[in-house]
Amino acid sequence: MREEAARERRQQGAMEDERAALPGALKEEEAIKEKDELLREAQVEVARERQLRSIELKMPSASCNILLDDIEDIVSQEDSKPQDRHFARKHIVPKVRKRNTQKHLQEERPPSDSTIPGIQKIWIRTWGCSHNNSDGEYMAGQLAAYGYKITENASDADLWLLNSCTVKNPAEDHFRNSIKKAQEENKKIVLAGCVPQAQPRQDYLKGLSVVGVQQIDRVVEVVEETIKGHSVRLLGQKKGNGKRLGGARLDLPKIRKNPLIEIISINTGCLNSCTYCKTKHARGGLASYPVDELVDRAKQSFQEGVCEIWLTSEDTGAYGRDIGTSLPTLLWQLVEVIPEGAMLRLGMTNPPYILEHLEEMAKILSHPRVYAFLHVPVQSASDAVLADMRREYCVADFRRVVDFLREKVPGITVATDIICGFPGETDQDFQETVKLVEEYKFPSLFINQFYPRPGTPAAKMEQVPAKVKKQRTKDLSRVFHSYSPYADKIGERQQVLVTEESFDSKFYVAHNRFYEQVLVPKNPTFMGKMVEVDIYESGKHFMKGQPVSDAKVYTPSISSPLARGEVSGLTEEFRNRLGHRLHCLPHASAATREDLAPNRRLLLKDCVLRVSAGLALFALLLAFLVKVYN
Repeated sequence: MREEAARERRQQGAMEDERAALPGALKEEEAIKEKDELLREAQVEVARERQLRSIELKMPSASCNILLDDIEDIVSQEDSKPQDRHFARKHIVPKVRKRNTQKHLQEERPPSDSTIPGIQKIWIRTWGCSHNNSDGEYMAGQLAAYGYKITENASDADLWLLNSCTVKNPAEDHFRNSIKKAQEENKKIVLAGCVPQAQPRQDYLKGLSVVGVQQIDRVVEVVEETIKGHSVRLLGQKKGNGKRLGGARLDLPKIRKNPLIEIISINTGCLNSCTYCKTKHARGGLASYPVDELVDRAKQSFQEGVCEIWLTSEDTGAYGRDIGTSLPTLLWQLVEVIPEGAMLRLGMTNPPYILEHLEEMAKILSHPRVYAFLHVPVQSASDAVLADMRREYCVADFRRVVDFLREKVPGITVATDIICGFPGETDQDFQETVKLVEEYKFPSLFINQFYPRPGTPAAKMEQVPAKVKKQRTKDLSRVFHSYSPYADKIGERQQVLVTEESFDSKFYVAHNRFYEQVLVPKNPTFMGKMVEVDIYESGKHFMKGQPVSDAKVYTPSISSPLARGEVSGLTEEFRNRLGHRLHCLPHASAATREDLAPNRRLLLKDCVLRVSAGLALFALLLAFLVKVYN
């Protein structure tokens, strides 16, 4: 019955074609009407067949013992074939629907609070030491390389990255207040630094994302998840071959706050167990970077226009003890790669570990490309207080270090730290400290009032009254300001390296051979250069120098420095890793991609080519299947 109906339709179609071939508008109109009628009949027939199959499925016969594996198994030989249905549809001309291009583009652009990672603005605030500042630079570099915009405008940012310091209470108070302000302004928040690493369970840190001090190479992941509304905490330690590592890799991208200065952390943690120190809880024990990695980092820095390197850590003097080397070994290899006119500054070292290397250290600090400067904290001139602090040296050890270096390296600057009001400190103990300052007249002295840090042994000791601590801090500050360390320098001619601008923006800041601060006129040609000046004025913390008119301005860098805010250290390996991560991102509109940072657009290029190739192959495969199907 169905075959006869199909035969009838084919005959009618043939007749229709013959009539359509006849001339005249009337016959064409009749042909069109008949085509429409045929199409309606075909649609009614298909609907009737579907209804019959539906009834058969609902009322199966008792003799049906065959299990159907697929819906296609119910199609019988009598059913119309795909080509038959296609024949009935092939003369249908679909109506083209106009598309509102402007509206479509508007819908594709993500809103300002979009959760697509890599397009947000991030404000980074860092407190504390140069090691912490280096970590902040690395985190900024990775985020910028990924496509985030690092902004100096906190209110304009979508996310605040707060990099904390746990040394003193005021620093943590500023950190806590910043968290509260960010929450009030509905900012996304990621925490870093020593405070959350040392005490991650504090109430005001609950529900907030944290990137640990040894996990800064994963800051992009943490920020990405935070923007999506998740809370992530990465606080683990880096290990290799069962040993604790110094931290994240040194070849990560970074944005230097000052393009002329590279801060390199040579190790993390220390070997001491000072009773007042909270940093040890965060940074842990000593873990040093290999010498070759540090030398490579220095080379890369000079190739990017850096003219001054700072070596930093919790204790540079202890460097290498965990990996079978020493600080002098590292320094001798570093000075070999420092360009002429560039300088290296050594960071803080505690007395016990520098004592072993005094002879070698004196030779290194006399090198023309190394500042004759060393930061050696004494903390107190009382052996009883030092014992309570567990400093592992006595005042005589500190004196020996300073006396030896001043003898062997004439003019050397020795900076030191002192804590006023440590638990158990008596008036006599404090007076011994005052006498030490009066005797040595340290040109650079960091005076700190004692603050008990939670979880430290010193916090459980009997405390010196707050009024007494404040008074001792004032008294020692008065002694420090009673002498002028640079008064005898007036009239000297010095070579200085210009690296930054003064806080009041009136001068450029330079440093002489002994890392003493010299202010020079704001001549743009001086920045990043070694300049010869005559000292004509001095203050408590600085000197002022007038450039010698006929002196040569020497450029120490082997290449031009990077622009402020430019990302350094984008190695090929990092680009590949980043490209793989970007490949997994949700699709963004063309308008959105135009807003991304240049670095990210470069990394996306390879990703887009791969996707395009994949789509082309898919289109070819689809065309082939359609051809076979028809």
